[in-house]
Amino acid sequence: MSTWFLVLQAFLLGGMVVMGFLVFRLHSLMASAVALSASSLMLALEFYVLRAPDVAIAEASIGAGLTTAILMMAIRSVQRREARNRAEQEAREGAGAVATAENGPKEAKP
Repeated sequence: MSTWFLVLQAFLLGGMVVMGFLVFRLHSLMASAVALSASSLMLALEFYVLRAPDVAIAEASIGAGLTTAILMMAIRSVQRREARNRAEQEAREGAGAVATAENGPKEAKP
């Protein structure tokens, strides 16, 4: 094995470890999805370097492409739903405060 091959292998494997670590350390879900995609892309390159181009193409298309797209759509959908629920909750709380202010404080009946 030549030196450049070992250096490339070390770079790809080290990059996958770093990206895997970043997936868990990043606070943004979108950034974590991008780090996961980068890790999958490095894995596809590793398969190509190991002379398995068919596996590399499958990993690149499914792992880095399709999975990342599905993750990003799911994250965006959840963020929209959370924002809508938050707005509805604030509207309900605001309407309750307005109704209480209009009717005045309620007194307890003996």
